[in-house]
Amino acid sequence: MNISIVSIAKKERSLYDPLYQEQMKMISRFAKIEDIELFPKEIAKAHTISAEASQGAYTKLLSPMLGKSYSIALHPEGKKLDSFAFSKLISDKIALQFFIGGAYGFEKSFVERCDSVISLSDLTMSHKIAKAVLLEQIYRAYSLAANHPYHK
Repeated sequence: MNISIVSIAKKERSLYDPLYQEQMKMISRFAKIEDIELFPKEIAKAHTISAEASQGAYTKLLSPMLGKSYSIALHPEGKKLDSFAFSKLISDKIALQFFIGGAYGFEKSFVERCDSVISLSDLTMSHKIAKAVLLEQIYRAYSLAANHPYHK
């Protein structure tokens, strides 16, 4: 199992880095996991223009990654799943990629091209918090599938 978490975010040291590393270490018992943060100058420039330009830049950057593995976009209007349903969604996949959008979210056309669209919560979260929640839920999902006591 290979998992990629792809986010539109500046690569910078964060207070959350030790948490991410610990969560990724826990997940590595079940799957190989990769954290990919992208913020090229095209996106930085688009952020100075408009929300629409930013969304278009996200789509242009991320679209070539679609179709290489099962793609899941995190989106406020996505399906809300409990931990059991999330586990069922990801447990039989050989390769997964999760997409966390930039400050302006995804274009509808990008979301429609993903295999699944989920929402972590009705609450708005920073990308850093969303990634921590996603990592925890990935570990919980694999724990459920393996009948590991973590999820209880």
